[in-house]
Amino acid sequence: MRSGSCLILATLFTGIALSALPCQLSARESDSVQAVAGAAEIPEAPQPQSEVAAVEPPAQPDQAAQGQGTQQPAPSAAPAQGSSSSQTPAQQAETEKNLHDKAAEQLKQQEQQRVMGVMATFNTTRNKDALPLSPGQKFQLFFKSATDPWPFMLAGVVSEIGQLDHSPPEWGQGVEGYAKRYGASYSDYFIGNFFGNAVLPSVLHEDPRYFQKGTGSMSGRFLWAAASTVWCKRDNGGWGPNWSNVVGNLMGTAIARVYYPPADRTVTDTLTDGFTVTAEGIVGSEVIEFWPDMVRHHRRKQAEKLARQTARSDAQSAAQSAPSSAPAAKPMNPQN
Repeated sequence: MRSGSCLILATLFTGIALSALPCQLSARESDSVQAVAGAAEIPEAPQPQSEVAAVEPPAQPDQAAQGQGTQQPAPSAAPAQGSSSSQTPAQQAETEKNLHDKAAEQLKQQEQQRVMGVMATFNTTRNKDALPLSPGQKFQLFFKSATDPWPFMLAGVVSEIGQLDHSPPEWGQGVEGYAKRYGASYSDYFIGNFFGNAVLPSVLHEDPRYFQKGTGSMSGRFLWAAASTVWCKRDNGGWGPNWSNVVGNLMGTAIARVYYPPADRTVTDTLTDGFTVTAEGIVGSEVIEFWPDMVRHHRRKQAEKLARQTARSDAQSAAQSAPSSAPAAKPMNPQN
């Protein structure tokens, strides 16, 4: 992990530099949204009665009587206004419940997503207008991902690599050494995702999911996926720095120093491992972004291969049936 720290830091800084582009776009979108919201929230101010009295001349008695007649329905409007205001909290609660239920349905669909049928991509959505998740739903998504077979398989692969590299050497070899490496690998995953995908997103109101772009140029999609580790969507619909992911990875590696050997408990090791996890997130985002394209390319090639095989078999069948369909020649009579 530490041998590629320079490359990892360079990749991270590149992602941070690229995040300036979506920052400008999000700033423009947020300004326009705030302007529209401000215009919608400011009602027209009613004209004070004192100013009306100062401008208008005194009304004649018959006009005053007419004015009183026209103002009589006013008391009946007050109860209607009071009843509508009393229904507002109930309507808001009903709307929030409907949005929560719809977000739960979207989350249930996400929990069926996998790459190659193995790699769980529950933290990915193809819906750019996906509803924000509640804190409970963010924790639900985390536990669903943490208890899936995929992180256990991934921990096994990482532990085997550490076993072959004899890293860290203090854990030794054999079953005991592999068990220590396996426990540390899964603990790293669990702790980092607990803070980065559940706790901090709930506190900072950030969305822990990766919003797949799916369209546009290859370079634009590549940069979008790379910047997702440092730039994320927020619960209010805007975009901003992905503090949950970056800080969560650092917190996870800092806590992991407790069960690592004393030689690996330095600040340099903590920062290197934290940024390594962040760089691994970039690789994962790239795979998730372009995996549907790989699947479509593979299916297209399979369809073209099947079409060629079908055309070849049809040509062979036509060639074989051509001689049998020709009229047979009459045998010659030797007596003639």
